[in-house]
Amino acid sequence: MKESIFAKRINSLRQRLVHFPFQNGTKIFPDAFWIIQPENRRYLSGFKACDSSLTESSGSLFISKSRRLLVTDSRYTLEAEKEVIDFEVQTLKKDLIEEFPEIIRQIGTNNLGFEEHYLTCGLYRKISERIESLSSPVGLVPVNMLVEKMREIKDETEVKALSASAEMISEILSDVIEWLQPGLTEKQVAWRIESLAKKRGAEGLAFPSIVASGPNGALPHAIPTDRELQMNEPVILDVGVMLDGYCSDMTRTVFLGEPEAEFKEIYSTVHKAQLTSLKEVRSGVMSDYPDSIARQIIKNAGFGQYFGHSLGHGVGLATHEGPRLGPRKPVKLKKGMVVTVEPGIYIPGKGGVRLEEMVVIEDEGSRILTTDRHFYDFGITYSPRQEQHEVI
Repeated sequence: MKESIFAKRINSLRQRLVHFPFQNGTKIFPDAFWIIQPENRRYLSGFKACDSSLTESSGSLFISKSRRLLVTDSRYTLEAEKEVIDFEVQTLKKDLIEEFPEIIRQIGTNNLGFEEHYLTCGLYRKISERIESLSSPVGLVPVNMLVEKMREIKDETEVKALSASAEMISEILSDVIEWLQPGLTEKQVAWRIESLAKKRGAEGLAFPSIVASGPNGALPHAIPTDRELQMNEPVILDVGVMLDGYCSDMTRTVFLGEPEAEFKEIYSTVHKAQLTSLKEVRSGVMSDYPDSIARQIIKNAGFGQYFGHSLGHGVGLATHEGPRLGPRKPVKLKKGMVVTVEPGIYIPGKGGVRLEEMVVIEDEGSRILTTDRHFYDFGITYSPRQEQHEVI
């Protein structure tokens, strides 16, 4: 029987655990891994259930050298048994904390790795107290970003899913832009985006839509308000959907009419920064380099202080994941990574401009996945825009 993609990922995870960094200066290597983060859980098992909050988990994965357990409660048992083929599904009879010693006994671990960045302090304390009372206590070893690093490189199936998600949101946003008119509120536009996403079969939005008009555009993560769209001012639309578990993320800035000269210059600067930095998103390049290219263009135009966030980020089962295209902790970009390229300029009291594409890094460069083409040419001289699916 052909090995499933989940079995391959689990084998890769086991190999990485053997070489995982030590804790507190002591070489304590986890011999099993406890996973509760929803995206990591889905990546390794295919289990699709979502958690309503950090304090309520729909299931845990326990992976050791010999066992693969998916532990859940009766609300999700049937779903788990239907979706998961590479794990033994166990239904909790009481609660996770009370049954934790028995789970540990089953998987046979001495040092259990856990997701340090995701486990709440409260749950960690309760689990620690429970296992410390055992006759043979088990060590809890913090494991940071191990599965997340695996998720940075997308396989062919994931790239297809991300492409489909990008295509869907591109079509939705294109329709919304054609529908825009003065007098609509930011909230109405956001509702329209969500409605179209549901009608076209998305699992949901990848994140709450950002619709920011006029001065509100100076807030990079503005929340839609009752403010009405007005003629000649910029409107930032930052949107994404989730399709088959995979997210999309794209941004366009549009004008309902003729923008002022200042915003023509701002838009053209952002567009040039994006086009130029896109060419540097390729395998072997350090992740801070495209950011530095875009940042220098914006700085040279006199807007350096108004570009505060990083150039981009990875996209996958989560809207924001590694790698980050920014000045901090650079990593080498690799084939299979899917990232955004989204420079922006935000002028307090006036508004902002952001343009965002999703691209996948391939052998000869990167390929744009987002297909909407609502862009303006206000007369600035720069290289012609690359078309969809063209390697840049």
